[in-house]
Amino acid sequence: MIKAALRANRFVRQNREATIQTMMDWIHVDRESAAATYDGTWRIFSEDGSIPENGLKLVIDQGRDAMKIERPVANSEVADLSILREVQKDLGIKGRP
Repeated sequence: MIKAALRANRFVRQNREATIQTMMDWIHVDRESAAATYDGTWRIFSEDGSIPENGLKLVIDQGRDAMKIERPVANSEVADLSILREVQKDLGIKGRP
C-alpha cells in the first residue's frame, strides 16, 4: 500500500494533465474545478512521501494539547517511518534523513 501511495504521489506531481483528467473522470468535476484543485493542492504531496519532522511535531503537539496530555510525546512514539524508508529504497527514492 505504501509503495502504491508513493507511486501515485509521484504520478500526481509529474503528470498535471493526466491527474486533472483523472479527477474529472473519478469525481465528476469540470476541467476548471479539477485544475484549480490540482493547482491548489499538489504541493502538499512531498516528493519522497515523507512528513517533515517539524510538521509531524506540530500535529502531535496540537493533539497533545487538545487531549490535555502534559508529558512530551516524541515523534517516534507516534510514527514508525521504517517501512516508508524501506519502500523509498526499493523505489530508488532518496528520502529525508
